[in-house]
Amino acid sequence: MIFVGVLCVHFPAEERLACFSHCFIRFRQIKETPMLSSICQRMLIFGRINFSMSKEINRPIRVLVAKVGLDGHDRGAKVIATSLRDAGMEVIYTGLRQTPEMVVNAALQEDVDAIGVSILTGAHNTVFPKILALMKEKGMDDVLVTGGGIIPAEDMKKLKEQGVGELFPPGTTTTAIAEYIRNWVKEHRSF
Repeated sequence: MIFVGVLCVHFPAEERLACFSHCFIRFRQIKETPMLSSICQRMLIFGRINFSMSKEINRPIRVLVAKVGLDGHDRGAKVIATSLRDAGMEVIYTGLRQTPEMVVNAALQEDVDAIGVSILTGAHNTVFPKILALMKEKGMDDVLVTGGGIIPAEDMKKLKEQGVGELFPPGTTTTAIAEYIRNWVKEHRSF
């Protein structure tokens, strides 16, 4: 902890913010330890971060990218995962042939902010509602479910009415996807 705390002042601003946030959490857990708490306290004062009122994201956005069903075409999902990582997000890629239960359990365990489902099989009208139902059952009301692939416009509209976020057709820029996730998380998550 001391090592991380001392080094974090040399990180870029975004990483420093995440480090301050981590230190703030550690400070609350170990405030009776004088040496560590004073280091964390100095970092918090130095950082001038208002943790209770800030709408800034104090840690990297965590996104789970999933391929659900028997679809074996994962190049698009890997491109999205890489571009989200390059945009500064933490990405967990589940791999091929996941069930909705596996996706929701992984999202819960990884404490993600968003789930991105890549689907090309035509099973979107089954997969997305199942994921939403499992998330509701587990109390994951503040996690974005988004996705992309071959989904007709009329099905996109129905899925959005059920609670799915933006659905991205082929040809959508990776920048637009990253920006959408970033904006949604800033608006709906509290850190």
